[in-house]
Amino acid sequence: MINIFTTNFGPLISGLGYTLLSSIIALVASLIIGTVFALLEISHKKWVRVIGKAYVEFIRNIPLLVITMAFYVIVPQFIVQMDGFTAGTIGLTIYTSAFIAETVRAGIGAVPVGQMEGARSNGLTYTQAMVQIVFPQAIKIVVPSLGNQFINLVKNSSVLAFVAGFDLMYQGKLIAAATFNTFDTYLVVGVLYLVVTMPMSYAMRYLEKHWSRA
Repeated sequence: MINIFTTNFGPLISGLGYTLLSSIIALVASLIIGTVFALLEISHKKWVRVIGKAYVEFIRNIPLLVITMAFYVIVPQFIVQMDGFTAGTIGLTIYTSAFIAETVRAGIGAVPVGQMEGARSNGLTYTQAMVQIVFPQAIKIVVPSLGNQFINLVKNSSVLAFVAGFDLMYQGKLIAAATFNTFDTYLVVGVLYLVVTMPMSYAMRYLEKHWSRA
């Protein structure tokens, strides 16, 4: 295992870098998209709610690999060319955004209605009330769920290996094929994933405890 790591240090660290880059891009983009669709789901207009709900239900019931392959195979044929890293990151973003949308929507729904009513009665607009009053409370409520989604996002980034995304899993697959040492190679890959996800897990626990006291 140590020999696998030292011999292939360059490719493994390169793959870890691509994994982190894809995860960070997908994390930020999916949080923005998910929040937008969460707001659509709670809109007062029925047709807007239908759009938001249709997006969430459609995306989260399709396997991540299918979405990724659609961007890797179908989109380049008819719309625009893209490499495996781009296709994988977009697929990861779209897929994760649907789950974040439901998480954020549930968090907003858990905030007492009186908070919004009180804010509006004090002269705040709907947008101001959402940003200043409702969102801060909703975020505190959904921190554990969002943390799980972010950790799952990092692990799901392994889908890039199926579209030549040069991520950690892709490099592991190449190393295993070259060395014929599958067990040790994927053990090293698993440890590197833990190096990324464990600090995230502890950070989310810290935030949860810190905000629960606030």
